Amino acid sequence: MMGGVSRVSISLPPEMLEEFDRVVERLGMTRSKAVQVAMRDFLTEHRWETAEGMVAGAITLLYDHKIRGVEEEVTDIQHEFRDVISSTTHVHLDERNCLEIIAVKGDVARIRELYRRLMAQRVKQLKFSLLQI
Repeated sequence: MMGGVSRVSISLPPEMLEEFDRVVERLGMTRSKAVQVAMRDFLTEHRWETAEGMVAGAITLLYDHKIRGVEEEVTDIQHEFRDVISSTTHVHLDERNCLEIIAVKGDVARIRELYRRLMAQRVKQLKFSLLQI
C-alpha cells in the first residue's frame, strides 16, 4: 500500500483496452479514475443482494409482449408487491418490445423477492438499481 492506494494489475484483451482508453480520453478522465468509477458501480449494483433494511431503487425489465402470457405474468406479480412498488412506467419500444421501469421502496428482502419472481418470468433483460436510504 503506497500513499493510501493499492496498485493492481489486470489482464485485458488489447481491443478492450483500446476502446476503454478512447472513452476515458473522451470523458477527460484518467484510466485509474475510470476504473474506480466502474468498480464503485459494480459494487453498488451487487450490494443489494446482501443488504438489509430499507432501500429505494428501480427495477428495469425488457420483454417481448408477443410472448403469450408474459405481460399478464409481470402485471400479476406487480399486484402482489404493491407494498414495495411506488410506481410503474410502461414504454412501448417497438411492435414487440416493452420496457417497464418499476420504482420500489421498502425492505430489501421483499424487493429481492420481487426481483427473483420477475427474473423467473420470460423476460429478455432485468436490472435493479439500488439507492440505500
